[in-house]
Amino acid sequence: MQGNQQNPTQGNMNQPALKKSFKARHLTMIALGGSIGTGLFLASGGAIASAGPGGALLAYTAVGVMVYFLMTSLGELATYLPDSGSFSTYGTRFVSPAFGFAIGWNFWYNWAVTIAAELSAATLIIKYWFPDSPSFLWSLVFLLLMFGLNFLSARGYGESEYWFAIIKIITVIAFLVVGVLMIFGIMGGKSVGFSNFQMGGSSFNGGFFAFVGVFMAAGFSFQGTELIGVAAGESENPRRNVPIAIRQVFWRILIFYILAIFVIGMLIPYTNPDLLRGGIDDIGVSPFTIVFNKAGLAIAASVMNAVILSSVLSAGNSGMYASTRVLYAMAKDGMAPRALAKLNRRGVPVGALLVTTAVGMLAFLASFFGDGAVYNWLLNASGMCGFINWLGIAVCHYRFRRAFIAQGHSLDELPYRARWFPFGPIFAFALCIVAILGQNMGAFSGGTIDWYGIAVSYISLPLFVLIWAGYRWFRKSSIIPLDKCDLSTHPE
Repeated sequence: MQGNQQNPTQGNMNQPALKKSFKARHLTMIALGGSIGTGLFLASGGAIASAGPGGALLAYTAVGVMVYFLMTSLGELATYLPDSGSFSTYGTRFVSPAFGFAIGWNFWYNWAVTIAAELSAATLIIKYWFPDSPSFLWSLVFLLLMFGLNFLSARGYGESEYWFAIIKIITVIAFLVVGVLMIFGIMGGKSVGFSNFQMGGSSFNGGFFAFVGVFMAAGFSFQGTELIGVAAGESENPRRNVPIAIRQVFWRILIFYILAIFVIGMLIPYTNPDLLRGGIDDIGVSPFTIVFNKAGLAIAASVMNAVILSSVLSAGNSGMYASTRVLYAMAKDGMAPRALAKLNRRGVPVGALLVTTAVGMLAFLASFFGDGAVYNWLLNASGMCGFINWLGIAVCHYRFRRAFIAQGHSLDELPYRARWFPFGPIFAFALCIVAILGQNMGAFSGGTIDWYGIAVSYISLPLFVLIWAGYRWFRKSSIIPLDKCDLSTHPE
């Protein structure tokens, strides 16, 4: 039936099922927690230094508009068909089994590798306090923490992510309040006006290529909002809670990012070399820390270090949850080993969790090859996958809406309707293509081609195409006609 809220991948009534654990507050914070992190606390400084405050604001706004359309597209899909398989399920039903197979494995790989990358980052951050401690020890501690939170139940993940997100939101709000007071000269000395923002007579720097580079960085910063599509499958009332989260998350994220970049641009000259130095292993020059220090808050570096550590653990925790659920759903659909489709009595897919955790153990390589090098390698290896996931959302939504109409349904039947169709998914698709192709344009400039840079930046794209084409060839999979797309919402 249309109104049935049960997950279509849960199986028969004699088997354990995924638990409906998430309330509206969990869904909102899961999406917020997945997107507010090191991209804002650290990478924003480099974005301003590269393109100037005006260029950074324009790039983040452009990506924000794209994310808005993607979130509304995902909201329409997730409220009509809430499923923990999310991208894999939608791709299989509305495009082709081969596309669902490829997008599912791409999503799993993206977030499974993110676990390893974030664990590597956590070992770098913790050395702010314990510089001589072994990386292996901290990787193990944090990996066990993430595993434990996800092993307990979906509710354990949801509650931990809720509080991780609260920490980040409080930090951003405190930063904005302090920053505005400083802009008006109430804290940290006299008002600087627009002297920093308009340094050299312009708020833009570096030209078109600098803008494109920041556009890429902004895309990475916003990635994580799509986790709400996976969490919808374990929401108590997805047709009510998902739209609430969709409406709240986009505007909060956009306001947080845009206002934070504006404050940084007003208070710190974009020529300040510290903006370019900011990174996981150099928390002392985070733009947030610089502003807090200018305000006279001496403990800023330690506080920001703790906040960034919580952000990194939050991202890893989210990666553990999302990749486990998608792997479980693919196993239920025969796209992964069937043994991974088993649930324990608490509704946790332990087999899928163990496999995903094993990938997270790649972080232990940091102990042998150097923390920063491993972190950067892992991050680059999974970087493009997020844009491919977004592209998949746009494609699936476009096909779903056309199939919905082709099969004689009325739009009034949709629990949540994305505005601006078909412009929204088409616009998002086009920008995702630009982002994918423009990942590393610098590798083609300067008279010589950087083949290593090209391989690191673009390797995910041919792998995705190869997996898609391979499944299509061996399983004789083809595009599903619109009138044959499966629009059922009841258990299979």
